[in-house]
Amino acid sequence: MADIKLTLVVACALVDVDKRVLIAQRPEGKALAGLWEFPGGKVEPGERPEQTLIRELHEEIGIDVSEPCLAPLTFASYAYDNFHLLMPFYICRRWEGLVVAREGQQLAWVRANKLRDYPMPPADIPLIPHLIDLLM
Repeated sequence: MADIKLTLVVACALVDVDKRVLIAQRPEGKALAGLWEFPGGKVEPGERPEQTLIRELHEEIGIDVSEPCLAPLTFASYAYDNFHLLMPFYICRRWEGLVVAREGQQLAWVRANKLRDYPMPPADIPLIPHLIDLLM
């Protein structure tokens, strides 16, 4: 059996006061460009998933999140062609600062039951029913 590279990525559903979820469109030049995803990123060596989310949310959208405000919701496990993605998925309802697209990406606040209207990477799609159950 071939060695499959396991990639650990963490993502977060930011939920605003109107129970909408933030998604970001992957910019041109990146893998899966044009698809919409939940904010987050790759866990670096020596980093815990929560630390990664705090760092990525600050870098990508300019907000500050404290670790107690990150609640684990579920996870995704998906076999892409050249690696296997394992993605813990958190929910966050409280943060400091205003959400701003810092990396040129498009952002959208979307109701959970409308998330399927946005094309998403295959690993993100199974997360949608969990958000619908929680927020609708």
